[in-house]
Amino acid sequence: MAVATVTTEPLHKPLPKKPLPAGRPREWYVSHNRRLKAMRLAIALLDTGVYHPSTADNDRIRATADRLAIHPPSDTTCRMVRALIRYGR
Repeated sequence: MAVATVTTEPLHKPLPKKPLPAGRPREWYVSHNRRLKAMRLAIALLDTGVYHPSTADNDRIRATADRLAIHPPSDTTCRMVRALIRYGR
């Protein structure tokens, strides 16, 4: 029986960041950054073996954010993380 190794280290070098487009409403930037944060957290949870949204409660998502040195997510962001885990397959 093979033993799976779980890591939170990135497997590749991240792409260079580009500035966001200017002139959009503030709500667009807020939702854009929220989606990026939710995606980073969902990927980290999937990498650690959390494959079902029912096992990704707010405390577990916030603990993952703390481990990745990300500001603690709001309840809305936590719901987005669970939605990405649920429908992102």
